[in-house]
Amino acid sequence: MYKLEICANSVASCVEAQKGGAYRVELCAAIPEGGTTPSYGEIAVARELLDINLHILIRPRAGDFLYSKTEHKIMLKDISSARKLGADGVVIGCLTADGDIDMIRNKELIDAAQGMSVTFHRAFDMCRNPLENLEKIIALGCNRILTSGQQPKAEQGTDLIRQLIEKANKRIIIMPGSGINENNIAHIARETGATEFHLSARNPVPSGMQYRNPNVSMGGIGIEINEYEQNITDAEKVRKTLTQLKNK
Repeated sequence: MYKLEICANSVASCVEAQKGGAYRVELCAAIPEGGTTPSYGEIAVARELLDINLHILIRPRAGDFLYSKTEHKIMLKDISSARKLGADGVVIGCLTADGDIDMIRNKELIDAAQGMSVTFHRAFDMCRNPLENLEKIIALGCNRILTSGQQPKAEQGTDLIRQLIEKANKRIIIMPGSGINENNIAHIARETGATEFHLSARNPVPSGMQYRNPNVSMGGIGIEINEYEQNITDAEKVRKTLTQLKNK
């Protein structure tokens, strides 16, 4: 009944998610920027190593969800690549300047997916009228919406998530995401009635580098990233979260 989707920031996280019993992974790059499209090579290797469903984030840059013609063309090309590499689904989201769902551009992305599963991502949390725009996303034919209930964390947005699930009435899956872990997933499930959940289940893993130059950083000013550790999904955390959900 319940399904966990792991937000995977690398192939290593994909493999750990599968070990832990996840139903699906959403593969992304640039998580500190909110996620962008992973590379061709990363998608290809993830597909080689995974038996579970693999969805690909289609987002050409960080920032808002109002895209130029060039950025839209990039997204169409990325969907084509993901489909050719055997991905099971894509994760999209375009808004208009006034905060509504962009029906034209999202439809073009869905058409490019050619029957792949389509998730409308947390661009939904930035839209102007969530209940009204829910109907637009259903009309587009998306399979699910990833949302935190228009709050920083899903646990804070349970009221809206529950309303969305009730209004959707099984016409589309409403999948809570953001800040979900083994300690709060059962509560969120009870409060919302959701059956699919999106989380990262990561732990920091120290780098194997022994020589380190403290005077140089590869990130820009104001970007706080520990360059000598990687945050990788932990199979045991995935298992614990799934257990808590099933025993709620």
